[in-house]
Formats: sequence, C-alpha cells, structure tokens
Amino acid sequence: MATQDISSLGDIKLLVNTFYAKVQDDDLIGPIFNEKMLGRWPEHLEKMYRFWQTILLEEHTYSGSPFPPHKHLPVNQTHFDRWMEIFNSTVDFLFVGKLAEEAKIRAANMAYMFNYKIEYFRNAENL
Repeated sequence: MATQDISSLGDIKLLVNTFYAKVQDDDLIGPIFNEKMLGRWPEHLEKMYRFWQTILLEEHTYSGSPFPPHKHLPVNQTHFDRWMEIFNSTVDFLFVGKLAEEAKIRAANMAYMFNYKIEYFRNAENL
C-alpha cells in the first residue's frame, strides 16, 4: 500500500517507468506506443521524466511542445480512457498525497486536450 507522496526525481522515474512498462504490455495501447517508440523508449522515458519533474516538482527541466508528436496517432477516446486507467492505477499503487492527486488531474486534463485536438485535426483533414 502506498504511504508517501511524489517528492523527488526518483519518485518521478519510478512512476514513469512503472506506467510505461504497463503501457508497453497493454493489449489496446501497447501496440501503438511500441510501434511509435520502436528503438526510442529510453529517449521517450527521459523526456517524460523531465516533463513530470517540471509539472509536479516545479523544477524546470522540460521544454518543448508535448502535443505535435501525438497529432497523427491512430487513437480515440477509448485509447485515452485506457491510458488514464493505467496512469491512475499506477499513481494510486505507488503514491498517496497532494502531488499524486495533482499528477492524476494533470494527466486527465492532458488526455482530454490531446483527444480533442487529435479529433479536431482529423476532422479538419477530412473536409
């Protein structure tokens, strides 16, 4: 049972590594991630460490725009729902506290925005 909150880069790495290990093995979203990340998982994980470190610990190590690499992924609401299910269960298994809850809120907001923008661009291209 989780007894501590997210408080360090080590915690961020534990969260990211545990989450993406589950993602890679997932029947629904695993194949999409594994195809996109083929040979680039270490690079992606490093980027995710910096992203979450910036958001949760306010240590500004990430710069960039997270959305563009996701713009043309073959995903829909079902995929984002599964992503959130895995993310939330990972956070809840590993951590408890204010930043753990903040991580889940931020992830939900990001999933909503990414899905909305992907649908928008997909529909715009089909006009």
